[in-house]
Amino acid sequence: MSATRSAARNSARKPATPVREGVKLETFVWEGTDKRGTKMKGEQQAKSANLLRAELRRQGINPGLIKTKPKPLFGGAGKKITPKEIAVFSRQIATMIKSGVPIVQALEIIGSGHKNPKMAQMVNAVRLDIENGTAFADALGRYPVQFDELTRNLVRVGESAGVLETVLDSIATYKESIESLKGKIKKALFYPATVIAVALAVSAILLIFVVPQFEAVFADFGAELPAFTQLIVGASRFMVSYWWAILGILVLVVVGLVMSYKRSTALQHGVDRWLLKIPVIGQILHNSAIARFSRTLATTFKAGVPLVEALESVAGATGNTVYEKATHRIRDDVSVGYQMNMAMKQVNLFPHMVIQMTAIGEEAGALDTMLFKVADFYEEEVNNAVDALSSLIEPVIMIFIGIVVGGMVIGMYLPIFKLASTI
Repeated sequence: MSATRSAARNSARKPATPVREGVKLETFVWEGTDKRGTKMKGEQQAKSANLLRAELRRQGINPGLIKTKPKPLFGGAGKKITPKEIAVFSRQIATMIKSGVPIVQALEIIGSGHKNPKMAQMVNAVRLDIENGTAFADALGRYPVQFDELTRNLVRVGESAGVLETVLDSIATYKESIESLKGKIKKALFYPATVIAVALAVSAILLIFVVPQFEAVFADFGAELPAFTQLIVGASRFMVSYWWAILGILVLVVVGLVMSYKRSTALQHGVDRWLLKIPVIGQILHNSAIARFSRTLATTFKAGVPLVEALESVAGATGNTVYEKATHRIRDDVSVGYQMNMAMKQVNLFPHMVIQMTAIGEEAGALDTMLFKVADFYEEEVNNAVDALSSLIEPVIMIFIGIVVGGMVIGMYLPIFKLASTI
């Protein structure tokens, strides 16, 4: 096992020949022996098997078998890189650099040990770019989906000011907080939606497969069915005859709405504004947007980004188009000389406490400190609200399921009860 670990460390070393931008690397698996005859094996990216063979010899390894790493039959490209993985990556790289590990070596360690092939490939590509003289921020800029503008700007500021480890630590803390907050919001929104969808699916199964069996039994009674039972039977006949049309229309509507939402900023703004007005859920979304606004602005401002430029990065990080437009308006007002607390008051979205904390921070020259306190407060508010919503919504969901499913069961047994009363 120690030999394998040693081989893994050796295989992660910098290649002797520089890698030009645009050259595609392949992943090879190799086996060989060291100077003591100990068998070793590992995997490494290289431009060709011959170059990898030469590199292994320079490391004191006598290479034997070298072949291209086979791709899995399913999911060969690896799973998608998630925001949580980016948050963990930020924390790992920040911790290693603060411990004195050079950035290239830190990227080698992270890339060689990652379980997600896509993530490992991206980290190794960033490492190779840095080895060839590219700035860290520019190397990350080649992956704008994974590393947003905010992250790239902060890294660039950290590199130019010589405080990259401090900035990376701030980015890691920021991303961990934001991902935790997102998880809370998803829990609040998707749990009830999922349970309701399951209840509707069960109802559809009952109408299509179960109710027709009861209808055949009711036909032998020769008596008039109760109105509620007739309603359920009618719904069952409609579902049996036109389930394909209902399913097709439902799919088309969902796909159409999703595509329209992605393409139409007006629709996004309307949906976000409507969500903010929903009781309980709306307040959670308000608090979440304020927390993200405050933490993002505090992180960028603390890193040395000018306030107007920081507000530009903050706008897209609020997670709500209503707050995004409000942030753009705040940025425009601040750019022409308004104090930030006055600009925030004009958009009529931020609570009085947030505006006052911002004003105190501006007067004391500690805006970032005050905004961090605001972010902590509203993140705690979101946590408490989500926990309260979960406790409140569970009995509501149970009542909903009982009414929908239990109502159909009662409707099917009403004729039996009526028949029993006439005997």
